[in-house]
Amino acid sequence: MSHLQSVSIPDFGVPLDRPQIPAATLAARCDFAYAKAGKTWLFVYADREHNANILHLSGFDPRFEEAVLLLGPNGKRVVITGNESESFTAISPLPNLEVMLSQSLSLMAQDRTRKPSLDAVLREAGIKSGDTVGVVGWKYLEPEEWNDARPGFLVPHYMIVILASIIGGLDGLSDETAVLMHPTTGARSVVDVDQIAAFEWASTRASASVWNVLSKARPGQREIEAAANFLYAGEPLSAHSMFASGDASHVIHGLNSAGSRILNKGDGVTTAVGYWGGLSSRAGQLDDNDDAFVKVTAGYFDALVTWYETANIGVTGGDLRTAVVDTLAKSNLKSALNPGHLVSYDEWSHSPVRPGSTEKLVSGMIFQVDVIPTPMPAGKALNCEDAVAIADEALRASLAEKHPETWSRIQARKAFIRDTIGVTLGDHLLPLSNIQLCLPPLWLKSDHVIVRS
Repeated sequence: MSHLQSVSIPDFGVPLDRPQIPAATLAARCDFAYAKAGKTWLFVYADREHNANILHLSGFDPRFEEAVLLLGPNGKRVVITGNESESFTAISPLPNLEVMLSQSLSLMAQDRTRKPSLDAVLREAGIKSGDTVGVVGWKYLEPEEWNDARPGFLVPHYMIVILASIIGGLDGLSDETAVLMHPTTGARSVVDVDQIAAFEWASTRASASVWNVLSKARPGQREIEAAANFLYAGEPLSAHSMFASGDASHVIHGLNSAGSRILNKGDGVTTAVGYWGGLSSRAGQLDDNDDAFVKVTAGYFDALVTWYETANIGVTGGDLRTAVVDTLAKSNLKSALNPGHLVSYDEWSHSPVRPGSTEKLVSGMIFQVDVIPTPMPAGKALNCEDAVAIADEALRASLAEKHPETWSRIQARKAFIRDTIGVTLGDHLLPLSNIQLCLPPLWLKSDHVIVRS
C-alpha cells in the first residue's frame, strides 16, 4: 500500500560535462536515414522551434531562422542556412558538411543581395529535373487525419513549390518524416549509448532544477520568485519553463510560465523544466497537511508504479496504456494525454503508448513518463514526470563501459528507488532523473514523499 513517509533523497550528483555525439555516429545516422528513404535527395527542414531532426543528424540547429539539411548521392551533405546561422554551422562535427547560404531563410528585412533565391541554391546544390526528394518535416500526418492523395508535408509551402518546380512535379516528392520519427522504427526513436548519456545529462540537470524550485517554494513569494530557484545555467531548452499556481477561484494553467501572482498556503502549484533530452515536472499543494489530497496522490502514485512495472522490451504500447489507465480508474482518475511518450531534443517526438497500439517497446527508447491525472478539483494540481531509458543487456554493458559516471548515477538511483521508495525497477529500466518516483504531495513538507510498503 502506498503512503506518505519522510525520506532523504541522496545527492546523486549533477554533471557538468555534457557527453557529445561522435562525428562518426552523426555520419552513420545520415547514411542510415538517406538509405532508408531511398530517394535521390533527403530534404530535412528545421527552424528554431522544430530543430530536433537536424540536431539528431548534424549536431547543428538554426538560431532565429530556418535551415535545411540536404543528404544526397555519393554521401553529399549540405546544410543551407540564412544569414545568422551561416557561421554557426561550424559547431557541427558532421564530416564533409558543405555550407550554403539562402537568404530567404533569414528573418525579414535582413540582407537579400547575396543569395536571395532558395530555388537557385537548391539547384546549385545539385537537385535537378527527374530527381526524387524525400521531405522530412517536423511531424507527419496519420491516415485518419489526411485523405488527400498528395502527401501532407509539414514544412513551409513555398519550399514544396520550389522543389516540385525543380524536379518536374509533385510526383517526385514524398513525405519521409517517419524515417526519423516513427515511434518504433524512426531513427530518433531508438538511440545509442552516447545519446542516452547526453540525455541523462539533461534529465539530471532538469530534475535538480525542478526539485530546487519545489523544495524552496513558500507562501508570500511571487511565482517569478519561486521560479528563480530553477538556477538556470543556460542549458538548451526543449520547452518553456513552467510555474503556475492557483486556488479554488483561480484556474491553474499548468503550461504557463511564472508570473507575478503571490503564492498562498493551500494553493495548487505546478512546475516543469525541460532541457534537450529530458524534462521533469512536479505538481502538488503548497501545504503541510491535507490527508484527502495525500490519499488521491497515493492512488496516482500506484499508477506511476504500474507504468514502471509494466514497461518492458516487447510490451505493446496499447497494453502499457491499458495497465496505467486501469490503475488510475481505481482512484477515479484518467490520463489527460498519452501515459508515456518518447522524448528527444524535442519534449515529445512520438509515442507508441496509445489506445490499441500494437507497437512494441524496444531497447534504445527514452520515455517521458507523462501520466497527467485528471480530473483535479479547482485549486488542485498533481503531476510527476521524469525520463527513463529502456535498454537490453548489450546496451547496458556498452553504456557502463563508455559512460561510467552516467552508469554509476543510474545504478545509485535504482538502489534508492528499491530500498527507500519500495519499487524495484527491472534491469531494462534506466532512471535518468535524480528524483525519479519522488512525489511529495505537500510542498511545505517536501521531505515527505509517497512510498510503497
